[in-house]
Amino acid sequence: MPTPEPHAASTAAQSPAALRDLLSSLLVGLRLDGVEYGRCVQHGPWAVTFPAQRSARFHFVASGGCWLRTRTSDWLQLRAGDAVLIPRGSFHVLASAPDVPAIDIDTLSRVPVSENVYVVAGNAPPEGQAASAPEVLFCGALRFNLDPLHPLMMMMPEVMRAGELARRDPTVPALLEAMEREVALDRVGACGIVARLADAVAASIIRAWVECGCSNDSSGWIAAVRCPKIGRVIAAIHADPERDWTVPALAELMGASRSSFAEAFTRTVGDSPAKYVAKVKMFQARRWIAQEGMRIAVAAERLGYDSEASFSRAFKRIIGHPPSAARGDPGQACEAAPAGRLTMA
Repeated sequence: MPTPEPHAASTAAQSPAALRDLLSSLLVGLRLDGVEYGRCVQHGPWAVTFPAQRSARFHFVASGGCWLRTRTSDWLQLRAGDAVLIPRGSFHVLASAPDVPAIDIDTLSRVPVSENVYVVAGNAPPEGQAASAPEVLFCGALRFNLDPLHPLMMMMPEVMRAGELARRDPTVPALLEAMEREVALDRVGACGIVARLADAVAASIIRAWVECGCSNDSSGWIAAVRCPKIGRVIAAIHADPERDWTVPALAELMGASRSSFAEAFTRTVGDSPAKYVAKVKMFQARRWIAQEGMRIAVAAERLGYDSEASFSRAFKRIIGHPPSAARGDPGQACEAAPAGRLTMA
C-alpha cells in the first residue's frame, strides 16, 4: 500500500469531523458544577459593583439596557437580549450609565425564591418622578469544576459576550430568546427555568468561543485547538492527568521528534510540555484534596510522585501554598463562598 502524502494526512487532521472530536475531548472536563441566580428590577439611575470572586459571573439583560466595565476595559454597552460571561469572576460594574456612582452588590437585600434563586431588591424610581421602563437583569454566580487558575480557564478572555458569537452558533440566540420569553411572561417557576437556561447559555458561550476560534492570540488554548496535533496532546493530558506523561511519550502522540514537539508545544501553548503537565497534575490534586478529602500521600502516589515530600514541593511551587492548606481553601470547596451567592436578574 502506498504511503499517504504528508499533505493528505494534514488535511485529514484538519477536517471538520476531526476538529469536532478534538474539541469534544478538550471540553469534556470543562463543565459547570454549581449555579446560583437572582433577578433584579432597576430604575435609572443605578450602578452596582461586583467584587472579584473565584466563581464565574453571568449577566443577562432581559429588558432595557445597561453598561459594563472591568478594571482593565472601557465601558461596554449591553442591550436587551445581551448576555455576558465573566469566566474568572473579575471585578466589574454594571450601570444604567457610565457616570453613575456605584454601590456594592452585597449591600442589596434579597429574598429567596427557591434553593438557589433570589429576587434582589433593586432601586425604586426617584421620588417625584414617574416610573420609567425598568431594566430587568438576570445574573448569576457559576462555579466551574476546573480551578480558576487552571491553564484552560486562564486562556479565556476576561469578558465573553454572547452577541459576538450569536452569528456563528445558532444555539446561543435560541437560548437567549427562550430566556427573554420566560422573563417577560413572568409565569410560576419562571426564575427556576431561566436559571437552567442560563446554565446552558454559559456553557454554549464557551463552546462557541472555542469552536469559532474567537481569539486573535497566536498562542494559547485556541491556537492549540487550531493545530489538531498539539490539541490532541493537550486533550490526552487532561483526560488522564495520572499518567506519567514524558516528553518522548507526548512527542510520539503528536508524531514528531522530541525537539520539534517541545519547540512547537512551547511556542503554541506558552508553557513547556513538562510545566503544562505539572500544572494539570497539581490542579487535579488540589480538587482531590479540597473536594474529596483525599490524603496528600494518596494524591502524590496517584500522580506518580516518588515521595510525599517531592509532591508537596511541586504543589507549593505551582499553587503557591502547601497541599495541606488546600483543605481550608473555600474556593475549592463544594460549598460556594458567600460572595458567590448573591446575584441579580
